[in-house]
Amino acid sequence: MLAKPTTLLLQKRLFRLKSSNTQINRAGKFIVHCNSQITEHGRNGNLKEAESIFARMPHKNVISWTAILTAYYENGHIAKAREMFDKMPQKTIASYNAMITAYTRSKPMMMREASKLFAEMTERNSVSYATMITGLARAGMVDNAEELYLEAPLEWRDPVCSNALISGHLKVGRLEEAIRIFEGMVKRDVVSWSSMIDGYCKKEKIDHARELFEKMPERNVVTWTAMIDGHMKMGYYEVGFGLFLRMRNEAFVQVNSMMLTVMFEACGEFGKYKEGIQMHGLVSRLGFQFDVFLGNAVITMYSRFGFVDEARKIFDMMNKKDVVSWNSLIACYVQNDEVEEAYLLFEKTPKKDVISWTTMITGFSSKGKMGKSIELFRMMPDQDDIAWTAVISGFVGNGEYEEAIYWFIEMVRKMVRLNPLTLSTVLSASAGLATLKQGLLIHTLVLKMGMEFDLSIQNSLVSMYTKCGNVADGHQIFMSIKSPNIVSFNTMITGFAQNGFGEEALELFHKMLNGGQKPNQITFLGVLSACTHAGLLEQGWNHFRSMQSLYQIDPGPHHYSCMVDLLGRAGFLDDAIDLIHSMPCEPHSGIWGALLGASRIHLRLDVAKLAAQQLLELEPDNAAPYAVVSSLYSSAGRKSDSEQLRMAQRLKGVKKSPGCSWIIV
Repeated sequence: MLAKPTTLLLQKRLFRLKSSNTQINRAGKFIVHCNSQITEHGRNGNLKEAESIFARMPHKNVISWTAILTAYYENGHIAKAREMFDKMPQKTIASYNAMITAYTRSKPMMMREASKLFAEMTERNSVSYATMITGLARAGMVDNAEELYLEAPLEWRDPVCSNALISGHLKVGRLEEAIRIFEGMVKRDVVSWSSMIDGYCKKEKIDHARELFEKMPERNVVTWTAMIDGHMKMGYYEVGFGLFLRMRNEAFVQVNSMMLTVMFEACGEFGKYKEGIQMHGLVSRLGFQFDVFLGNAVITMYSRFGFVDEARKIFDMMNKKDVVSWNSLIACYVQNDEVEEAYLLFEKTPKKDVISWTTMITGFSSKGKMGKSIELFRMMPDQDDIAWTAVISGFVGNGEYEEAIYWFIEMVRKMVRLNPLTLSTVLSASAGLATLKQGLLIHTLVLKMGMEFDLSIQNSLVSMYTKCGNVADGHQIFMSIKSPNIVSFNTMITGFAQNGFGEEALELFHKMLNGGQKPNQITFLGVLSACTHAGLLEQGWNHFRSMQSLYQIDPGPHHYSCMVDLLGRAGFLDDAIDLIHSMPCEPHSGIWGALLGASRIHLRLDVAKLAAQQLLELEPDNAAPYAVVSSLYSSAGRKSDSEQLRMAQRLKGVKKSPGCSWIIV
């Protein structure tokens, strides 16, 4: 009789316990759900939603507090994140790690706060060390990162802490230190290998990178991208494209937007139109949307091909555009000589930056509309050194050297930072005016600013001195260049040629070839000019023929002009005429002018009449043809023909341009 009530009591207690457990489970599930919602809203930028959920939670655990803290710092509210951290009723290692992460991903100056928190921690884990080392490395405090790395327990170093330190060393250019860490790692992952490959590529040690790449046990899309981009940056397009095909054929790696961006940039850089179209087709087949980075790369590629309509189509297809997208298409129009279209797009650009303004300034300058360039420059909200340099460069490009120097002086007066391109450009203005005194002043400024070893400035100094007739100083600066590039050699060769040092120019040309430098069109202009001034007909012919046969360079009108001048001076006027008739393009006035000058030297009236007729068709107001032919008529005793030609000149109103000279006061 007594057992029955006892059993009933026990059952009631069990029921209440089950109900309580059910409520606890429900409450726990609710907290987990709220925590995940806070995290999701924070990542998506919906901070108000995250705050609302957190505020309405009847019960919060440490994960709830950490989630809202993370939501704040992910949306740039570091102070709010710290406020939440300080209010937390209970802090764990994860809480500290989250707040330290917030500081390390903010401004470098916040690393001090991160270090304070790290020092407060009574207990740390591998994430704590990895977060701090990563933050220090990102802030450029690599030595501090190394100290902390050595303090971390050995079992926590690899691979995350080691990867962070490798990245830090590579960021500040310490490849050897990165190699030391990498070789000391017991456990490496794909990030370790990829970081080292990228580091080798950026130091142009492509063979070392390739060796490491082939040893990798596993590769991901980042690894392949680093290896392909490394080859492309070094100019090895065929190898880079071959690697891309190899990846597609043998690797189970999904192509991503970054990889495609690298490929589009390479196709545009190397003028690979066919491959660029194929890459565009691949994007369509793979179903990629033209996101900001990919879309911008394709616009730039088509711009380099000169396909403005295709670039515009990609621009219009992009659902999201940033300022780079607008700037890329503006630049596309400018580079393809459609400046008015560029300006229409510029006016529609929702958010203009310095590049937007500078591109348009450059565009109008290229059309000779310096007034419009100055107008835009004055409208700019922020006139930085790049914008000032664009204006100065515009004047130099239009031959208005005095204006260029005036604007440079204004730039100095307004205390705008001078960059190497600014100094290089104003040196070009001095070279254009052949004002050695002005050039010396700028050279002094270069020395004061410690920019004398900048390659672009060194090249401009060589040009300035040689154009001012000071070949010795120009050559001295050339010899001081540690690693001369093709521009350096071209400038010195041309400088020698223009000042009558033909043999020296040719000697330097051969030295350049022996050093492994490949000549370009400008190189051969200098070489042919040197042959002309030195009267080296046979060598000139050999170099002219070698352009196509050895270097696959098509001679342009200026190369033909040099050869006509060379043949004419040597008395081979008929050969010069044959060469003109063999040209793949229409001869310009300079070619006929060279032939006309040669006909005067060698008293070839027939050739003079031919050259004069062609020259007058191109330049009706040019008085030189009348003067030369008239002089030859007189020399041949045909004074009546000479007078008749002079009369025709007067009737047409053609006047000889008066000579002029100038001095600098």
